[in-house]
Amino acid sequence: MAVGLTQLLVSGVLLCELLLHSVSQHEANVHSKKPNFIIILADDIGWGDLDANQPEERANNTPYLNLMAQFTDFHSPASTCSPSRAAILTGRYGLRNGVTHNFAVNSVAGLPLSEVTLPQLLKKAGYYTAMIGKWHLGHNEPYSPTNRGFDYYLGIPYSNDMGCTDIPGYNLPQCLPCDPSGPQVIRSVHGGCYSKVGLPLIENSSIVEQPLDLWKLTEQYKSAALRIIRNARYSMARGQPYFLYIALAHMHVPLAPPLSPDAPITTTHADGVYAASLQELDSLVGAVKVTSDDTDKNNTLIWFTGDNGPWEQKCQYAGSVGPFAGKWQTSKGGGSAKQTTWEGGHRVPTVAYWPGRIPANTSSPLLDLNLGMDVFPTLLSLAGVTPPSDRRYDGIDATNILLHHEQTGHEFLFHPNSGAAGRYGDLQTVRTGRHKAFYITGAAEACGGGTGLQQLHDPPLIFDLERDEAEETPLQAESPEYQAVAERITRKREELLWDIATDKSVSTADYSTDKSAAPCCDPRRAVCRCSTLG
Repeated sequence: MAVGLTQLLVSGVLLCELLLHSVSQHEANVHSKKPNFIIILADDIGWGDLDANQPEERANNTPYLNLMAQFTDFHSPASTCSPSRAAILTGRYGLRNGVTHNFAVNSVAGLPLSEVTLPQLLKKAGYYTAMIGKWHLGHNEPYSPTNRGFDYYLGIPYSNDMGCTDIPGYNLPQCLPCDPSGPQVIRSVHGGCYSKVGLPLIENSSIVEQPLDLWKLTEQYKSAALRIIRNARYSMARGQPYFLYIALAHMHVPLAPPLSPDAPITTTHADGVYAASLQELDSLVGAVKVTSDDTDKNNTLIWFTGDNGPWEQKCQYAGSVGPFAGKWQTSKGGGSAKQTTWEGGHRVPTVAYWPGRIPANTSSPLLDLNLGMDVFPTLLSLAGVTPPSDRRYDGIDATNILLHHEQTGHEFLFHPNSGAAGRYGDLQTVRTGRHKAFYITGAAEACGGGTGLQQLHDPPLIFDLERDEAEETPLQAESPEYQAVAERITRKREELLWDIATDKSVSTADYSTDKSAAPCCDPRRAVCRCSTLG
């Protein structure tokens, strides 16, 4: 009896050791594999649009995003579309990568070919790379996504109001539907809606539908994203990880389903329209998360952020900046969100998800400063890839911030002029810790049309964001606090500008236009109408 009990105990110990070894080996294998990356970039989304950032509002628009880890002091690298996307994919400010303002429908070029992109480097390291959604970095060869590092692409070449559709999205003023008669003419109406060129849906390098159906676009994106993630299990079995970049334009022009095919656009349901668009975006994120969990849960990082703040001039169809209202500017007229360097223009909702690596449903401390440019060095670091040494970078490796919530963010953030006051790309707003300095303000359109006067500030306006998150009352220039901060910020800004001026890797973007450069699958037909979809 004693012998039998002893044998049983020995067997049990051996079994426990075997199980522990198996678990340890599994964990070692997981961490030795290169991780998969899913980056989701939302267009024109406000910091206050994420429920978790404003729990007192008791909204329920982003239940899936709420489950992820929140990074509350995260900033887009610019306050408008093309510069922000270029900086995210290169890890460099627009003054280095050349992209300082948006490309147009008839732009002949895009992100300079001298720039090295994140997908190019990951692809070279063995990753399968795919993109879904809005590109806005040049739609003509060789500037298109599949020539800048992506193995697969499905999406639109620019914003969803930069081409007509048969049933437009909600806008203010409302975009016109495609005109079925007349020759192809690039014509801008209502300050951004193009009425004569159909918005194209592009797969790889071919237009598959023009104009596309906005109301089917989310499902098309979701179907493609889930297919890529599911198919990745076969490539992962061969040791190939994947990088999926999803750029959603839901909030640029709200894409909530219309009340009926000819529903009038009224202010009475505007809040519901924006909320429904936000919910649809969140639902797509949820589907991506669930499918990723089913495929390679513990080895996939999902990182969600925004390209800039809400488009304030769209009034009821714009998102929420939360408490970051830029009151100094709004009290004098003009906008304080998209295109500006007020907090509402660049502080964006940001969450991350990586089971077993990032604690879920947590929040980072304030003053832990990070930029969208940090995506570039962080993903390369996690993939074990060294970026080219022939250029200078502005992003930092945020691995320890993501995985351990260490407060090792930027000591200084520089916010470029993005279409409001000043010259495109100039770094005339600087943040360090709780303090933020403005060397120029004004000239951005607010709801109602006011822009506010452009004003230069020498010495700069300096705000204490910890005491004054609404940026309403600047510090007194005579105060010791102001003097100490101003000296540090001015010195650091001068150092960075000198570094850029002497940087031999600086690129210059070609912003020339030609009407023949507009994407068109059949110039013989009005609005270039065609479709190869079944």
